[in-house]
This record gives sequence, C-alpha cells and structure tokens, in this order.
Amino acid sequence: MTQLNLTLDQEELLELLAGNRENALKHLVEKILNQVLEMESTEQLCAGNYERSSERQDYRNGNREREFTTKIGTIKLNVPRHRNKPFHTMLFESYQRNEAALITTMAEMVVNGVSTRKVSNVIELICGQEFSKSTVSEACKTLDSEVKAFKNRPLDYEEYPYLMIDATYFKVRENHRVISKAMMIAIGITEDGRKEIIGIDVYDDESNETWLEFLMSLKKRGLKSPIMITSDAHMAIRHAITKIFPESAWQRCQFHFMKNILDAAPKTQRAGLEMELRDIFNSKKIEDARKRFKEVVNDYRDVAVTAVDILENGFEDVLTVYNLPDEMRIALRTSNCIERFNGELKRRSNVIRIFPNKDSVLRLMGSVAIDYNNALLTKKMMFHKKSPEKITLEVKIKMQSIAVAQRQALEAA
Repeated sequence: MTQLNLTLDQEELLELLAGNRENALKHLVEKILNQVLEMESTEQLCAGNYERSSERQDYRNGNREREFTTKIGTIKLNVPRHRNKPFHTMLFESYQRNEAALITTMAEMVVNGVSTRKVSNVIELICGQEFSKSTVSEACKTLDSEVKAFKNRPLDYEEYPYLMIDATYFKVRENHRVISKAMMIAIGITEDGRKEIIGIDVYDDESNETWLEFLMSLKKRGLKSPIMITSDAHMAIRHAITKIFPESAWQRCQFHFMKNILDAAPKTQRAGLEMELRDIFNSKKIEDARKRFKEVVNDYRDVAVTAVDILENGFEDVLTVYNLPDEMRIALRTSNCIERFNGELKRRSNVIRIFPNKDSVLRLMGSVAIDYNNALLTKKMMFHKKSPEKITLEVKIKMQSIAVAQRQALEAA
C-alpha cells in the first residue's frame, strides 16, 4: 500500500492545542480521508495527477462532493472521478456495511413497537444524521424477504395433528379512508405438544373465500388433515374447514363460547352464570358435563333466555375435545394461545395505530410473528410425554365420525 504522508499547518496545530478539539479533530479526519481517497485514485490510475507514465490505466475526471457520517459528525469528502473506469474505495465498503446495520436496526426498532417518528429521533441522536419517517418506513421493507420465507415455508417436514385458527384486525389507510384488514393466524401443535405459528396472511375481510384461501395455502404447503381444529364459531371458518379438511373434527373455543353466553345474559346474572359455566367446562367426563349443562339450562331459562338459547344451540360443539385424553382436553379446549399472540400483536401495533397499506401490516406483524414463534419453540411442551400414545386408531376414527356429523349438520342448517 502507498505510504500516506500527512501535513498539518500551524493553524491546525494551534487549534488542537487551544482546546477546540471537536472542530480540529473533524477537520483532521476530513483531511486524512480526502488524502486516502487521493492515494487510492493514484494507485488505481497507476499515475499521479498530470504525470506522464506508460503504466497509466485511466485519467482523472474531476471530483464529486459527498457527505460522510462518522462518530465525530458529518464531514465532506472530495471523491475522485475517473474517465473510463469507476473509482473504488474501501472507505465506502465499510460505510455500506454500517449503513446496512443501521437499516436493520431501524426496522427492528419499529417491529419492537417504536414509532417511526421516535426511531428517526433516536437515530439522529446516535448518528448525528437526520432520517425522515419515510426513510424509516423504507428501511422496514428489508424485512419483506424474511417474512415471505417464514409464511411460505414447507409444512410437510412435521406433523401437526391439532390446529388453532383465528383472525385479528388492523386499521389500514386505503383510498383516503381508514378501513380494517383481517390478519389470519394458524398455530399448529405437534404430536408431543409443541406450538408453532404455521400460517399468517392479511386479507380484506373474513369471508368464505378468504378463509378457504388461507386454509388451502396451509394444505398446499404440506399440512395434513389435523385430528382437530379449534376456533371460534365464525361461519366462514366452519365452512372452510369442511371444504379443505373434511376429516378434521371442529372444537368450538370454550372461552369464546362462554363470552358469547355471558354477553347475552342480564348483568345481574353474569357472575353466577359464569361460575356455573366454568363448572361445566371443567368436568372431567363428558357425561358430567352434560348433566351440569341440563341443570344450568333449568336454573337460568327464565332469567337469561337469550343466553340459555346460545348455550343450548352451541353446547355439543364444545364437547369434541372430550374424545381426547384429559391433559390434551385442557390444552386444546380453547384458542387462548392465539389470543395471547393477538395481544402481543396489538401491543406492538399500538404505536403505529394506522398502517399506510396492507403490505406494511404483513411486513411488521409478520416480523413480530417470527420473533414470537422463536419464543414458542423454546417453551415446554403442552402434553404429557405419554399422551400421544393414547391417540389410538379408535380415537382417530371417532374424531373423523364427529367431523362427518358436523359437516352434515352445517349443510342441513
């Protein structure tokens, strides 16, 4: 490498000694780096300015000024230009690595729930360089490839005999209006009880078509027909299950079901009715659950008519899980694990409030899903080690017969 000789004039030395070190150091670094650029240019041209040489490779074509951000502030560099071949410098390769790290940091801050305005302010304080909100938003697009790989990864390398599905909504600005978009979520549970987010996507709404498309995407990626699917009673979900996974039994989420009943009950009856419902759902045997159900219907028919109607119409749908071992029943009777994930999505999205478009919902909330999924993979298993052994062929046939009966009832309704 060519030796670098630095010359300081008297004024620069006096400024350093006088204590105005920040400006002097900035000026010194600027001078050093500009000299580095000049020496790199000379090496690449194989000749100095105006030097006649048989080894010359190219000619100088002036300079262009470029701002360069360092830890001591922004300095101005005179970057050489060559006539035929582009000028290259190691200086900017390091800068590009730092810039890539900065972009990743900005994106991660937004994913972790920091607003784009706050990210802009923090980066400016750290780097001494201003970044607009739109710059931060553009930086977040670096997440797209990772989210795409996560949501489209193959599912045929693992068995997910149990599936939980739900949707949550985010506000999006579209055509000068603010509207809600549905983010659909699927959590698969392995035979030994490990939870994994296996499906995410954003749609305009929850309809027969969108739920069909979502479940079909899981199937195309390799998801085999689960033994049981847990969800709320959204008709589009039920319709899609019967079409895409006709052999999968459906378990109505007991938490959502109880909430539906209590919302329809008079306020004066809710506390007592809630305790009664918990007793029903905590019954260890299906016969005990049915017995308690009849007692509650008789006790509340006259004082909570609408609530009792909901209980009667949907009761059989919450009993599917009783065909599984007891410890599995407790783990799979609700879709609460998705509700907890939904809570994390809402917490992270609160600082954004309104997303600029549908893609940004998938980009940022998909990144949250990746982080959340990584945490899920380290958690303990939901089932006892011997629980899977209790899922005999007889149990599977029973669950398939329930699926057939549910499909026939839905078609007849």
